[in-house]
Amino acid sequence: MQFAFRTFGRGAHPPASKFTANVPLAEFDAPELLRVPLSQHIGAPAVPVVEVGDTVAAGQPIGESGGFVSARVHAPVSGRVTAVKKGVTPTGAQCVHIEIENDFEGRTAFLPPLDDPTPDMIRERVRECGIVGMGGAGFPTHVKLAPKTAPEFFLLNGAECEPYITCDCRLMTERAEEIVRGARLMAKAVGAGVALIGVESNKKGAYAALEKACGGADDVRPVLLRTKYPQGAEKQMVFALTGRRVPPGGLPADVGCVVDNVHTAYAVARAVDMGEPLISRAVTVGGGETGAPGNFFMPVGTPFSFVREKTRGERSDEDIVKVISGGPMMGVAQSGLDACVSKTTSSLLFFGAKESAATSPTQCINCGRCIRQCPMKLSPRDIEKAVVAGDFPRTEELYVTDCMECGVCSYVCPAKRPLVQAIRLAKKTLKERRK
Repeated sequence: MQFAFRTFGRGAHPPASKFTANVPLAEFDAPELLRVPLSQHIGAPAVPVVEVGDTVAAGQPIGESGGFVSARVHAPVSGRVTAVKKGVTPTGAQCVHIEIENDFEGRTAFLPPLDDPTPDMIRERVRECGIVGMGGAGFPTHVKLAPKTAPEFFLLNGAECEPYITCDCRLMTERAEEIVRGARLMAKAVGAGVALIGVESNKKGAYAALEKACGGADDVRPVLLRTKYPQGAEKQMVFALTGRRVPPGGLPADVGCVVDNVHTAYAVARAVDMGEPLISRAVTVGGGETGAPGNFFMPVGTPFSFVREKTRGERSDEDIVKVISGGPMMGVAQSGLDACVSKTTSSLLFFGAKESAATSPTQCINCGRCIRQCPMKLSPRDIEKAVVAGDFPRTEELYVTDCMECGVCSYVCPAKRPLVQAIRLAKKTLKERRK
C-alpha cells in the first residue's frame, strides 16, 4: 500500500497561527501549591488514597482507579498533602482535587524500568503509570491497548491541526526517538504489524526528525499528510493513513486500526524505560495577550493563575477578553483561572479583542456551508433547529452522537450560529435521558 500526502474529505482551513512552532520545549517552574484533579480522563474518577498531612514523593499514587475505565493519579512533586476537596476542572466540571504543598526536595517514587516487556507487561505498566490519551479525549490508554482482536495498523496522531497549539510539534522535533520507541511498544501491546505516524505537511521538521528516528524501518514510519482541519480526528486520521472508512457509530477497531496520540506514545516510552508515571506534560502557552509565549513541560496540577503569572510579561490582564484551555476550535473557554493543568491540557491561550471572534448570531441563511464542510457528513443546521425546537429524538435520527465537536460548522457559518454548542447540548441531553 502506498502512503503519501493523504487527507480526508471536507473540513476547513483556519489560519494555523503556529507562532510558537520554533520555540523549543522548556521546563516550567513548579509552583509552591499544586491542585491535582482526580478526574483527568474519560470514565470513573480516581479515588483518593492519601489524607491531609501525608507526605508524598513525585510519582507516588494519590488516586487509585475508580473502575476499569479509569486512570490512576500520581503526585507531580514531593511535598505534603494540605487538602482533599472539590475544585473546578478545565472543562468547567467539579471533581475532587488533591492539594500538595511543594517541598522542592525532588524526591521520586518511580517504578523500575522494564527490559524487553511482553504485551501484558506493557499494558500493566501503562495502567500503573496512569497514562491516558493526551490528544484531548483522555481515554485510559491501558484499555485502548487491550482490543478484542489484534488490529492491522497502529496509528499515531501527530497532526496537531488546531490553530496555535505547537507542543506536539516540538515534542516530535525534539523527542522523536522516544515517540518512535513508544509507538513500537504500543504496537506490540495491541499486536499490530505496522505503526504509522501521521504528520501534517506544515511540520516538515517534525516529520524529518521522526523519519531519522525510524531509520528506514518497516514496522514504524511517519507519513506526511496535507494540512487541513480536523486532520487529527480519529476517523479522519484512519482514512488519511489507510484509506479505510470507519462506519457511522463505529470505532477504528472496526476497520483494523487503533489510534493514539504522539504525546501518549512519549509517555508510554518514559513509563516502560524509566518507570515514570504521567505527572507532567508539554503545554503551549500563547495568544496575543501572552508576554512570554512558548512550549513548556508543566507538572500536572499547576494552577492556570500561576501559568499566567509566569508568562504575563508586560501584558495587562485587563486586555484579556477570553482564556481558552485547548485550541480555539475545540477548546473550552475559562470563567477564571482557578482550574489547573491536567493530563489532557495541550495549551492555554490568552486572547485579546482582535483574536476573540465576536458572535452576534442571526437567523440561519440556509447557505449549506456547515453541511458541505462537515467532515462527518452531518447536517449541523438541522440538528440545531431540532435543539431549538426541543426535539432531541430528532437529533439522534440526524446522527448527532457521531459528531466529534470539531467546530468546523461554527467556523464556516457566515451567520455565526452557535452550531457546535447546540450539538453539545443535544449530546448531553440524550446522555442524561438514557441514564
